[in-house]
Amino acid sequence: MASITLGGNPIHTSGELPKVGSKITDFKLVATDLSIASLSDFAGKKLVLNIFPSIDTGTCAASVRRFNQSASALANTTVLCISRDLPFAQKRFCGAEGLENVVNLSDFNDGSFGKTNGLEIVDSVLAGLHSRAIIVVDENGTIIHTEQVPEIADEPNYDAALAVL
Repeated sequence: MASITLGGNPIHTSGELPKVGSKITDFKLVATDLSIASLSDFAGKKLVLNIFPSIDTGTCAASVRRFNQSASALANTTVLCISRDLPFAQKRFCGAEGLENVVNLSDFNDGSFGKTNGLEIVDSVLAGLHSRAIIVVDENGTIIHTEQVPEIADEPNYDAALAVL
């Protein structure tokens, strides 16, 4: 269980992020076209998993915009923006913002991605949502960087995540 904060108040997640050097666990997430996406859909690509509570918060929206901007310059790399938002909300946000360099995926069905990766917030008003975290995976599915953002209202360390690519 990781201890993070929300507005300086302690809250907790269901576990710890996967360890650097381990393999990312396969997933089934819902894309904005309502298809099911899994790890095999991104085989051979480097992945930046930008994980957050909701696209409808300023910090989460800022991280999607920032990674959208950075992603266009990254060779063989896909940025996956993962939350428990409905796919319709994710599609609406990216359409309104003109964001085309990220892939939005939703864990709204059962939250299994968050539970498997220790991301589910277990207490506070955000219980059931994902914490803010970054997981970077190489083209072989090996985790090469993780960051559990300690204060949920803060942005992740973009430079650290992108530096490993």
